Amino acid sequence: MPARAIVAEAIGTALLLAAVVGSGIMGERLAGGNVAIALLANTLATGATLVVGGTGRPEGVSKGFFARPTVFADVRNDMTIAREEIFGPVLCILPYESEEDAVRIANDSPYGLAAFVTSGDVERARRVAKKIRAGNVHINGARVDFAGSFGGYKQSGNGREWGEAGLEEFLELKSVFGYAAAAK
Repeated sequence: MPARAIVAEAIGTALLLAAVVGSGIMGERLAGGNVAIALLANTLATGATLVVGGTGRPEGVSKGFFARPTVFADVRNDMTIAREEIFGPVLCILPYESEEDAVRIANDSPYGLAAFVTSGDVERARRVAKKIRAGNVHINGARVDFAGSFGGYKQSGNGREWGEAGLEEFLELKSVFGYAAAAK
């Protein structure tokens, strides 16, 4: 699930989110952990608007690292919630005014594991996808293809898994210099 949704100003309030709640292994960083709970509270204190969800576990869940699906609007890209990875069903909506502005916001992150581009104009979506600095970019909800590679840019990592690029991680390369045929 994306942590940030960069949404055209004109359609920002029309965004519909369906989230799946699940446990994870990230402990304190996971949306139900103490670090993440503090981050959600800080987001409200810095001016974001809570659309749905919030801190605490979903109804009927009393233990484990679970969190309510949460959506924040009025998020600015300088807010901590927009700059940090939060491992849970939390979405921040950041408005943009132009295609260039959307790309600038998307790339203004220390992370780059995955991105999602949604557009009624597939050529526009392809153009935007080429400009985003992320290891995987999904256009219009495209599913993962394990023949492709998986891995991030920037602080999201440099290695690759899956596909040919993933297999290359297991190769040991050797260069031998001066191996030219002997002169007769």
